[in-house]
Amino acid sequence: MAEFRGVTTFKGQPVTLVGHEVKVGDVAPDFTVNRSLLETARLSDAKGSVVVLTSAPSVDTRVCSLQLHAFNRRASEIPGVKIWFITRDLPFALGRFCEAEGIRAVTTLSDFKDRDFGEKYGLHVKELGLLARSTFVVDAQGRVVFREIVPEITTEPDYDAALLAVKAAAGQ
Repeated sequence: MAEFRGVTTFKGQPVTLVGHEVKVGDVAPDFTVNRSLLETARLSDAKGSVVVLTSAPSVDTRVCSLQLHAFNRRASEIPGVKIWFITRDLPFALGRFCEAEGIRAVTTLSDFKDRDFGEKYGLHVKELGLLARSTFVVDAQGRVVFREIVPEITTEPDYDAALLAVKAAAGQ
């Protein structure tokens, strides 16, 4: 497993990302995450669709909450596109949060069990055991057309850049 240091920081301190580096133009690696303790989802389940994969450390933090709400609001601008918000939170916590906050346009998924997503996308933060904040856009052919690993984990992603990539991938 490769390690990358200096790609991102946490509160100004460099952290180590572990996994495989995924770049724009790559075929998006398939992965398994959890919808619930027993139900899984795979990227291949969304074959033929444009998919936004956005990851964050934990929905129970302010910036992660802002990120999920922002993608939920912007989902109406990109009809037909699937938005997957992935953290290491337990599925119970994600479900409770979405119910309380009215999140309906984004699918929340957990990488807690197999840590498959974090490793296949090089987003496992070694020092924290959490995912780095990132956004990937995968086109309908399964290619990565946008990638952002946020330089400072405690800041929000570039929603506008991601939305432009989504619209281009969706032919809008």
